[in-house]
Amino acid sequence: MAQVGLQHFLVVAALLFALGIVCVVTRRNAVAVLIGIELLLNAAGINVVAFARYGGNLLAGSAFALFIIALAAAEAVVGLALIFAIHRRLRSVDLEQTETLKG
Repeated sequence: MAQVGLQHFLVVAALLFALGIVCVVTRRNAVAVLIGIELLLNAAGINVVAFARYGGNLLAGSAFALFIIALAAAEAVVGLALIFAIHRRLRSVDLEQTETLKG
């Protein structure tokens, strides 16, 4: 039976981070960009918990992961509020059209 080690968690977190970057860079829809940012934050949370688990300080890692989750929730609330405001004004959530909001 194979042991799950730190490297396994780091690979999963790296894949999540890469998917998040691809989602943020390639999507034009604002909701998809927010989902990509959530993936980035989840990858950071996995890294924090994995390093805390294998470094011996699980309590501090769990507390920091809880902070990351709270940060992700706050980001989602503010991001969705901005998306609703943009949609109300432009009738679209396409990020290309938000340039019309300048000046």
